[in-house]
Amino acid sequence: MQYRILIFMSRIICFLPYSWLMGFGKILGILYYKFIQKQRNRALRQIKMSLKISDEAARRLVRASFINLGRNFLEILYMPHLSQTNFREYIDIENIDRLQAALAEKHGVVVLTAHIGNWEWLAVGLGFSGLPVAAIAKPQPNQQYTRALNHFRGTTGAEIFSRGTSELMAAARALKQGKMLGFLADQDAGPGGAFIEFLGRTASTPMGPAVFAKKFNSPVVPVFILRQPDGHHKIVIGEIMRYEDHGDADKDLFEFTVRMTKIVDTFIRKNPTQWLWFQKRWNTPPNERKEKHHTVKAQVEEE
Repeated sequence: MQYRILIFMSRIICFLPYSWLMGFGKILGILYYKFIQKQRNRALRQIKMSLKISDEAARRLVRASFINLGRNFLEILYMPHLSQTNFREYIDIENIDRLQAALAEKHGVVVLTAHIGNWEWLAVGLGFSGLPVAAIAKPQPNQQYTRALNHFRGTTGAEIFSRGTSELMAAARALKQGKMLGFLADQDAGPGGAFIEFLGRTASTPMGPAVFAKKFNSPVVPVFILRQPDGHHKIVIGEIMRYEDHGDADKDLFEFTVRMTKIVDTFIRKNPTQWLWFQKRWNTPPNERKEKHHTVKAQVEEE
């Protein structure tokens, strides 16, 4: 039922002017900020601990991040309206040549990204630019919402693989075939993650980007999408990064993950209103760490 409601809402929203989405999204975000107390309080607590700011500054930044989230939600429903002929009305791309150069190496490209801006529209901009896009995403707790989200993602031509499932093998094949494989690297990775300082606190961090880069000799490119003051988007593409093999796989994977985590950390600090501050990023305390040897390796072995 929820799936059908979201599809019906999408059909209506696709007829609206984009400026209306920005207005309605702002109202939706403000209402979310005012009435969803649990997420608001978690976001306020985490942003104050991370950025060392006052209560007033925290409220201002978190309120703006909720407005961005409200707009994101309506833009996801708007995705069927987008196409190769009109997407540049909404999205600008900087330094796309860096991704093209990385793809030309024929080893696939690991795309390092995070829950910044409207991360769902990142695949829109890259896919409609003619780049082969795939991504690993965490399934939503609500299966109906996951089904609808995958429906909207499918309109862009992107391949989506579910994190923590057998689809990880298909994701590995996509990278081996020379595609770009996106990782949202700002989620809690549980006891088996790499415990690294992130926004001022130790956080369990996914090692997937480093492991895939090592396994397939793939370049890593940081790519983020930022909402601009007029509501539109800009995709920012960073410099190519490479896994460095110094003979100790565990240490090398850890240090490469540290490098990538610093990039995400810096980007969030520069754009604090664009990050999802209420996510449970620090859910796993360091005392729950499990010592493993680059545990993802076995999951991406070739069939």
